[in-house]
Amino acid sequence: MLREIQCFAGVAARLSFSRAAADLGMSQPAVSQAVSRLERATGVRLFERTARLVRLTAEGKALLPYADRLLESAAEFTSEAARLTRPLIHLAYPSLIGPLAARIARRLAGRTPAIGVELRPAGRGAASAALTRGEVSAAILATPAPASFVTAARFHISVDHLAVPAGHPLWARARVAPDDLAGQVLLTPGRSWTGLPGRPRVVADDDFGAALDLVAAGAGLLPTPQLLVRAVRRDDIRFVPFDAGDLRLTYALAWSRERVTPELMALVQAVQDALWTR
Repeated sequence: MLREIQCFAGVAARLSFSRAAADLGMSQPAVSQAVSRLERATGVRLFERTARLVRLTAEGKALLPYADRLLESAAEFTSEAARLTRPLIHLAYPSLIGPLAARIARRLAGRTPAIGVELRPAGRGAASAALTRGEVSAAILATPAPASFVTAARFHISVDHLAVPAGHPLWARARVAPDDLAGQVLLTPGRSWTGLPGRPRVVADDDFGAALDLVAAGAGLLPTPQLLVRAVRRDDIRFVPFDAGDLRLTYALAWSRERVTPELMALVQAVQDALWTR
């Protein structure tokens, strides 16, 4: 009966048996027979047909919304069934690299067979704990990762701006050099900045969002990668270009050596592909 209803909706949309048949990949006689079977089964005449014209009857117009909803529900059923049967990867990642995580998920969803990805934003501490407990399949971690994990697909993010609060003496500067940081408090999510002057204050768990709130509150300055600069718009913070040389953040994909699966290896490949292409 579902096929007959699909033919009914197709003809109603095109008001043509031949065009509906082309859309459905069927022959015109097969579509006509399907509609006739539906009319006999329901006892309702759905179309008025002449040699030159096809149009819905009043009864056909009344039934069409029900047909559309039924077909939509059937499509949702099929989609959900496919989602429930495909392999699923749980990936923890720092929010800073959200666009990369989304690109990885799209790649895995588009492969054959498809692999679903459940993304879990998490800082280094939370992601490492989830990986240890087996709650996630893999995690993108700031390096060095804990020695108990296997790592691959290492990549770097350059740090080329400095987040400065409103009213700070460096707010109006066109560029900032490392020497300008002498005596300043430098916020750093999860690690200290090697080679920079200033007094470090570590913000736990790779949380750049919390670090920016501290900047706005006047608690310190934050060396910031371009990824974050493009994503954040705040009136209480200015991102000043920062001549920091080779200052960068390094991340890698990490997983437990006891939980290697074909889906995990597909994830490793998807991360590597995503890093090399856009």
